[in-house]
Amino acid sequence: MMETGKSRVRAVRVGKVTVGGRAPMALIAGVCVIESREMCLAVARRLCALARRHDIPLIFKASYDKANRTSHRAFRGPGLERGLQILKEVKERYGLPVLVDVHCVREVAAAAEVADVLQLPAFLSRQTDLALALGASGRAVNIKKGQFLAPWDIEHIVAKIESTGNRRVLITERGTCFGYNNLVADMRSLVIMRQFGYPVVFDATHSVQLPGARGGASGGDRRMAAYLARAAVAVGCDAVFLEVHPEPEKALSDAATSLPLRVLGRMWTRLSAIDALIRNKSGA
Repeated sequence: MMETGKSRVRAVRVGKVTVGGRAPMALIAGVCVIESREMCLAVARRLCALARRHDIPLIFKASYDKANRTSHRAFRGPGLERGLQILKEVKERYGLPVLVDVHCVREVAAAAEVADVLQLPAFLSRQTDLALALGASGRAVNIKKGQFLAPWDIEHIVAKIESTGNRRVLITERGTCFGYNNLVADMRSLVIMRQFGYPVVFDATHSVQLPGARGGASGGDRRMAAYLARAAVAVGCDAVFLEVHPEPEKALSDAATSLPLRVLGRMWTRLSAIDALIRNKSGA
């Protein structure tokens, strides 16, 4: 376990879920983008049942608009208004806190009316106006570390959020550019970023992306996601971030990296066992 220890990291409350501090490891999971109301609700229902069965602190994630697609012809989602209506229904039906990424300042207020966590996208992580608007919303903010950033660079983005008076911050590792069309997950970043005093999240599915490797879309290797997640939990993280889909091969976004819903229970059992071992040895 890293020297910072779980008790030295701020606990961030997200709905009924606490991330960080001495809280159990949380799961942030859902679809990459809302493809339809029916599919989104079906995934939320299955995740909710899984969380109850395995006693998982769960935050549901989905995007109403994927603005950072490789091609302008790629599917982006239902848009702000319809997407937020669907996410509100998820919250009301299943009682799950919701995370959504926001790509521009003008959408922050509407997203904050529904979502419990507003996500600063990796490609936009240095956009000061957006970071400040997310911080000023009062909602928890999940900072996705840009693929082009060193882990210590996150301190400046954290400071932007803190300047608004907001201390409800999560920091997510999602891989770093490694040559062309490739990412590498450096587990040292979890240790470094956790020293800023906020919970760290490991995004296992985005970390196995091959950006732009399919020409007009990103590729990836979902088989590696479980292995990287195990490594991150062993190093010490406060939550694991996973994108799932009933039929990943048919997903309209991130088809190469999304995990089949059917594998999540077994995967979480293994991750929880590793987390329990690390906690017992660290005394957290």
